[in-house]
Amino acid sequence: MRYLDEFRDPVLAQGILRRIRQTVTRPWRLMEVCGGQTHSIVRNGIDQLLPDRIELIHGPGCPVCVTPLSTIDTALEIAARDNVAFMTYADMLRVPGSSADLSSLKAMGADVRVVASPLEAVSLAESLSGKEIVFLAIGFETTAPASAMAVLQAERRKLNNLSLLVAHVLIPPAMAALLQAEDNRVDAYLAAGHVCTITGMTPYENLVARYRVPVVVTGFEPVDLLAGILSAVQQLESGQCRVDNQYARAVSTEGNTSARAAVERVFEITDREWRGMGVIPSSGLQLRSEYSHFDAERRFGIERRETRSSSRCISGEILRGLRKPTACPEFGIACTPTTPLGATMVSSEGACAAYFKYHRTHAEDKSGEAQP
Repeated sequence: MRYLDEFRDPVLAQGILRRIRQTVTRPWRLMEVCGGQTHSIVRNGIDQLLPDRIELIHGPGCPVCVTPLSTIDTALEIAARDNVAFMTYADMLRVPGSSADLSSLKAMGADVRVVASPLEAVSLAESLSGKEIVFLAIGFETTAPASAMAVLQAERRKLNNLSLLVAHVLIPPAMAALLQAEDNRVDAYLAAGHVCTITGMTPYENLVARYRVPVVVTGFEPVDLLAGILSAVQQLESGQCRVDNQYARAVSTEGNTSARAAVERVFEITDREWRGMGVIPSSGLQLRSEYSHFDAERRFGIERRETRSSSRCISGEILRGLRKPTACPEFGIACTPTTPLGATMVSSEGACAAYFKYHRTHAEDKSGEAQP
């Protein structure tokens, strides 16, 4: 805790804020692509302390939030089956499907269990050999290594009752998709430090080289975020673009090569649907053919159906950085953590959840309605 105090130092934060104010001369829009960063920004009021010329916009940085409705419905179909123990992270329980959520399914008697790691599913599969154990494998590059290890452990132990519903997604292709969009609002990115601990810097260097936008890797404490914002603004004001590592205490150039090797052994890259963004090419992971016997959709013969999200929920626009949660007429009224219309309100990393938790209102938010 003493070590982290340095990155929460209000005097140091004020000094960086002064440098940001001295540097900025034009309007710039910076997107953070990490739900943890979004919550830190809103909790500490960083966006409201910045000069008016700088707008922070929230991107698709919450893996629960970007998981599409079709995956939720598939999870519900599998979890409702007899002799299935369905395991997932806690954030997934309240995400609305077309007609229910995993929490309500559990209340009706389905065997739905919350776990902190997919390795718990491996242990359960070993102890309950007569039951089908299914793990909902979601998340960015940070959680994919644990899913890969679960598969490798299950293979080594010859477990034939474990399967994964895989919905892992990759951040850089989504960042590229936003930059390619006609309604793109991103001048620079604040990249998620924990993702970069796995990936290293190379995927972002390729992004910068192709799209000529600054990418600054940063952490989650106020000083981390302000240092990242300062770096991005300095680059924009000087017409530069590069990958800058402002989270060097955790992120190296090469990343975690062992974790990536495990992921590459078990998974291969595929196109993946993102909530509010459609199908993004080469943005997801699927099990390689030699591990396809661990694929829950294949094991249970699931066929994907067309789904339609609530027309009252603007989470897709929020995830694309086009609108803020307070621009939604349902925010805090019909849509609350107890009556959510979308995943961005129930995930612990969702932007709507952050605005609700830290009492952001329509009146208080200076940029609730973002203009393309």
